[in-house]
Amino acid sequence: MIISVDPAASQPPYEQVKQQVEQLIRRGELAQGTRLPTVRQLAGDLGLAVNTVARAYKELEADRLIETRGRNGTFVLAARSEIDDEETQAAATVFARAARRANLSLSEATRILHEAW
Repeated sequence: MIISVDPAASQPPYEQVKQQVEQLIRRGELAQGTRLPTVRQLAGDLGLAVNTVARAYKELEADRLIETRGRNGTFVLAARSEIDDEETQAAATVFARAARRANLSLSEATRILHEAW
């Protein structure tokens, strides 16, 4: 797992770590069940405070992308396809609701989606 932190970036370090791990999961480079480095190990590798990496992991857990199993370690929880499916389903639900509020027929909504594709 290759992660880097830019201290001069506008984003705080924990956010940089979080986004990079999330991207690795979404791209399938970190598969479901992959064990992540410990908080201490990753903090040491990146030259960050332990609390910084802990916050990134905590937010990734809140997003249900990873899970910590006590002393057994931290693991990738979601498969890339599950993440994409959830995100796509949520976007489709929002679109369907907006189309209904606009009184569009299914064929009109489908046409709009097709054009956006």
